[in-house]
Order: sequence, then structure tokens, then C-alpha cells
Amino acid sequence: MNPELPSAAELARFTLAAQHPLTRIWQPDSQRLNRLAEAHAFDLELATDLELASKRAEFLDVGQDARAFLNHWVRVLPDLDAMLSIRFRRVDRTKPFVDATILSRPLIQADLDALKRVAYELYGAFKPLYLRLWSAEPEGHFTGTGPDKRFLAAPLSELASGKAPPELSLSPTYDLSRYPDAQAAYASVDAAHPAHTGQAQLEQREDLQELIDAGTLFDVLVNGEWAGYVGTTLENDGDTLGLDAYVVQELILAPEFRGRGYGPSLSTLLARALPQPERVLVGTIHAENVGAVRAAKAAGRVDVGGWVQRGLP
Repeated sequence: MNPELPSAAELARFTLAAQHPLTRIWQPDSQRLNRLAEAHAFDLELATDLELASKRAEFLDVGQDARAFLNHWVRVLPDLDAMLSIRFRRVDRTKPFVDATILSRPLIQADLDALKRVAYELYGAFKPLYLRLWSAEPEGHFTGTGPDKRFLAAPLSELASGKAPPELSLSPTYDLSRYPDAQAAYASVDAAHPAHTGQAQLEQREDLQELIDAGTLFDVLVNGEWAGYVGTTLENDGDTLGLDAYVVQELILAPEFRGRGYGPSLSTLLARALPQPERVLVGTIHAENVGAVRAAKAAGRVDVGGWVQRGLP
């Protein structure tokens, strides 16, 4: 028998308990609990609101009725409950997966088979590709899982003390006249590293315009010449871990400026440029994007956890 649906505050407590201990030092638990509860209120809405589920079913149009799209709070093991939901990677109806980020206690290796079984019982009709799970454990900790995005984070006040070469600077972006150059930069990376297409993509024009309006998108300049974009958002609550954070939304260098060791310095310059130094900088980077992970760590950002994938039939 499945347990009673918990409150948003209870889900927040479960999520906070699963976080990396270092992040518990950066900001007060009470502050994070409030932010997590706000985010989890939507998870509960997705578990109970048939009208919202109907809209998802109509929009995605994958042959499943509204009830199939509801989230479920289920008993997985005698000591483990989980919130399971059907998701679609980058809203691509051909790439469904089951998310089980919210667990009633931190994930351990022995949970994987039971979670996989329950996920397929609930959402097998969608033919999901994998089960996605969150843990603060380091990459590679869980056997039988595949890589996904890692969370690399640090307080802005710590990152700002790093060093940057004198020729490298940031300037507020005022328009998207360089957007075609950013598209070309992504195309260049994708051509050299085909796996990159599934790891990172250029944000849409309207999304970057929102960053411009918020004053958090910057042109990267090398000796005054445009070399790329770097920008953050305050709105992506799913990627803040409950922290009062800026979330890295865009970071790209033009091909001619790569290989010069500028990657770590971009985090340093971004930390100095953003207007609220009491915040934490968080960025999600796919574990297989080794160069980006290495640059983030070199700047002082710490791997504080991430998702792993467990393949489904």
C-alpha cells in the first residue's frame, strides 16, 4: 500500500538531507528549506492536478491519457519512499525517462533494482529510456549506472578571489547581434566532439534576451575582441538545490579562443561581475564533458552531487 502524499515541507526536508555536507555550510538550512518547499509544491501539483496532467498529455501527444502523466509517491522498500514522474529530455517526446530525484532518504546502491522495478511498473507504457536518480555521492559511486549532469558550485565570494589573465574581460551584453557567432561556436564544438550535442546546446534567443534584461549575460572579450558568451539565471529552481544561487545558463567560447586556459577564469570574472556576491554560483555540466568539468573545478567550484541514470527495459 502506498503512503500518504507528504507536504511540500516534508519533501523539502527529504531533499535537504540528501545534499552534499559542504553546501549545508554555505547557506542556512532554514533558507534552503523554504526554497525547496516552493519548488516541491509543483511536484505535488503534478501528482494531483488532472487538468495540468491533461495539458501535458495534449502537448506531448504520445498516446497516453492524463492519468498516466501524474506523479506518484510510492513505497519502494520498507524504509524508502519515492516521488516518481515521467519526463522528456529537452521536451523531446522520443526521449522519455522516469525521474526519482526526491527520495525519503539518501540513495544507496541496494535501492537501484527496486526503484527500477517500480519505475517501469508505473511508466512502462511510455517506454522510458532510463531512470534518473539524484545523489551527493561522487561520479562513478553507483555501479550499474550511467553518467548524467553534475552540479559544480561554490560561493561567489570564494570564486571572485581567483586569477584571470589581463587580456580577458567581461562586458554586459546589450543585444544578440553576436548570436550567429555563438551558433557557429557550438557547431564547431559539436563537429569536433559529436557527444557534445547531447550534453549542451545554445540557449534560444528569447532565453538569452531574458538574461540581457536581467543584466546577467556578458560578452567574453579577449583584448577587446568578442570571444563568447557567459551568463546566469535566477529562475531555474530545479538547478539551485535550494541554494540562493545564480545558475550558469550559457558559457561558450569561439573556436579561435579555445585551448588558451580561459575556462577557469570565466568563473572568476563572472563571480566579480554578478551583482549579488552573497549568492552561490551553480552550474550543471554533463559528467562526460570532461573539459568543462575540469575548468569548473580549476576555478574553485566543487562537485556537490548529480544525477545518475539506470537503464530501463
